[in-house]
Amino acid sequence: MALPRRSTAVLLTLALLVGGTLLGISSPANAQQAPPADQPAPVTPPAPGTTTSPEPATPADTATPNTATPDTATPDTAGSENASLELVRKGQKDGKERRIRIVRTGTSDETGIFAVCSPTDGDPENAPTLAVFSETTAGGVQITIDKNVIRVPLAVVTQQQPKEGQDGSDGRVEASAGTAQFLDAAPEGAADRLSKCGVQATPKPAPDTVFVTQGKTELKGKTLVYDETDGLARIDGPITFNRANQTDPLSGTSEKIEVDVDQEKTTLVGNVVLNSAGGRVSKAARVEYDDTRNVARLIGTPDQPAQSAKGGDTLSAGMILYDLDRNEVYAVKPEGGTITGEFQDGESGTDSAAPANTPPSTSPPGTSPTTPPKPTPPDSPSPP
Repeated sequence: MALPRRSTAVLLTLALLVGGTLLGISSPANAQQAPPADQPAPVTPPAPGTTTSPEPATPADTATPNTATPDTATPDTAGSENASLELVRKGQKDGKERRIRIVRTGTSDETGIFAVCSPTDGDPENAPTLAVFSETTAGGVQITIDKNVIRVPLAVVTQQQPKEGQDGSDGRVEASAGTAQFLDAAPEGAADRLSKCGVQATPKPAPDTVFVTQGKTELKGKTLVYDETDGLARIDGPITFNRANQTDPLSGTSEKIEVDVDQEKTTLVGNVVLNSAGGRVSKAARVEYDDTRNVARLIGTPDQPAQSAKGGDTLSAGMILYDLDRNEVYAVKPEGGTITGEFQDGESGTDSAAPANTPPSTSPPGTSPTTPPKPTPPDSPSPP
């Protein structure tokens, strides 16, 4: 099925989400005009269900512009199509493939664009492909990384060429608030790939414009950068977050978020503070956060131990497990470390855990829970 495209965006084979089915076609919602004589012509997409490797564009003077409109591009069906792309990362240690998916949720040319710029004859061998996603509606551009669904107005994706025999490839994602548009013509003397391709992306980073959802938790940040060199997605802050809970909702702040794709781990980094509506205040240098398992691990340093306080009770330790549903803490003594507590009745201890709280169901590898210094109240479950 051949689709028209604006002159300067050279299109590759793309995966489109159509009614929940992936097809190897391009979205008619982003159709562009046929290219003028001094611009490359678009590559005709393959038939549905097929994939191809990127190929250089055919010079316009040897190709006939394609201006056909798909017979399925009616108002009823066009709105169900979304342009998407996947980066495929192969774990350096376990060899497992993990995918980062980018989807433009809108389909109207009035609210955003989707464009792919492939390498041309003048680019270096194995030059990457660039893709631009923009969407100003509430759905935005969705980026799925591990357990996190991230929503942004603008994302620029750099995807490396697949290696021989490899299905998919890794790359880089830069996302923030901002807009993108097609240019009527490439600027004279343009040197960067997007400008030469006739696409302009204008990032406008601002606080609380990168939205991250993980389970019941919603976080907000300023910018997102994922890079294949270390497999980390970094969301710079200030970070604010809220976790829904009918009886004791949780909120907090941190300096940034790190998502380790290989280890499938999300970590709040830098002066992390958790505040429960019930009055518990917890602090740590880093917090490994897993909403799907209802647990957070507060990780301290020698200079800044993890700490949790409620009322007159304060607990300090190298690591504290935090039950996200119950807003209760459970101290874990690392090898060679200590646990200290100050309690409202005047008791204090060293190498002891907080008064009887049942830990989350999962303990971190290499650690073991400590024994509470106080008897378990009759109406509380016994700790392990």
